Amino acid sequence: MTARPMTILQVIPQLETGGAERTTLDIADALVKRGDRAIVVSEGGRMLPELEAMGAEHVTMPVSTKQPFAMRRNAKRLAELMEREGVDVIHARSRAPAWSSLWAAKWTRRPFVTTYHGAYKEASYLKNLYNSVMARGDAVIANSAFTAGLIAARHPFARERIVTIHRGIDLSAFERPVGNRAEALRRSWGVESGERVLINVARLTPWKGQLVLIEALGMVRERLPSGWVCVLAGDDQGRSDYRRELEETIGALELGRRVRIAGHVSDVPGALAASAIAVQPSIEPEAFGRAAVEAQAAGLPVIVSDLGAVRETVLAPPEVSEAARTGWRVKPGEAEPLADALLQALQAGDDTLAEIGARGRAHAFTHFSLASMTQKTLAIYDDLLENGKTTLY
Repeated sequence: MTARPMTILQVIPQLETGGAERTTLDIADALVKRGDRAIVVSEGGRMLPELEAMGAEHVTMPVSTKQPFAMRRNAKRLAELMEREGVDVIHARSRAPAWSSLWAAKWTRRPFVTTYHGAYKEASYLKNLYNSVMARGDAVIANSAFTAGLIAARHPFARERIVTIHRGIDLSAFERPVGNRAEALRRSWGVESGERVLINVARLTPWKGQLVLIEALGMVRERLPSGWVCVLAGDDQGRSDYRRELEETIGALELGRRVRIAGHVSDVPGALAASAIAVQPSIEPEAFGRAAVEAQAAGLPVIVSDLGAVRETVLAPPEVSEAARTGWRVKPGEAEPLADALLQALQAGDDTLAEIGARGRAHAFTHFSLASMTQKTLAIYDDLLENGKTTLY
């Protein structure tokens, strides 16, 4: 730890919902608890009150913009903020604000840290250049080994500065009793006694795979017409056309009795406790996949698409034996293998699901603790300040 309290500035577009946003709050909380100062720049959002309740500070700035001149203006605002507030390190968590943060770091000669939260698409040279800002930090944090490999392949110049720190989960939330919350959620979803809940915790967006899941559920209903309900627990974040498409597909497949679109669910531990099986059918790689880890921490078997970082987070054959399974990994984007896994899970006995869930819980608590993530991240800040490291890429 440095000899004096640090002031760390994190920059993220918004504080609505998502893994990057949650990590921002987790690091801010760890800084405040250690006696350091945490400042977050964003456009605000539903998580802002929680951030401020931690004792962190917030500055509102239009940092989600991708307009070059506006990004440059944001860089000037950030540099002025850094000088005025004595910021020691600036940490960017998204591409557009990362460019502004990089320029501000150069002008103020402060260390610059980035976290690669997503497997960004690389469609062209210009897109690669735009994405490269996330590899230009003095430290480049990858939230999984999968992400680290992606960064090294796409941006070889960053290889020596990549640090893998798995996303940390607040496991304490899954140790506390949920009381009557789980049953209250089941009632709100219209779930009858004895019905197993399949839950998908994800914002409603095409790459999260809800359409494939609904198609697979249509196949499941043909062979197992009752005894289960699927809940889509996520906000459409303004994607009303996509939500409408989901609703129309549910209607066309006559799944109105079996599928619920519940919207944003703030009580994730309660929602998972109300459920029997978690499903994360993404059709694009997850850089980490927090929802699958949280489900395992809650003791649920999980069904995930076999791409991205899930081989690090969900244990399944052939990498492990059947006796070590914590879930099922299926071919992404295809309804039939997903339906087969759903049926296998739904037709398993309660004891079998409990055994799989217990292994998943042990796996999550062993490898993905919040304390580990925050300690390793704060150690990066300490190292940059103690050793005066800044390459200013």
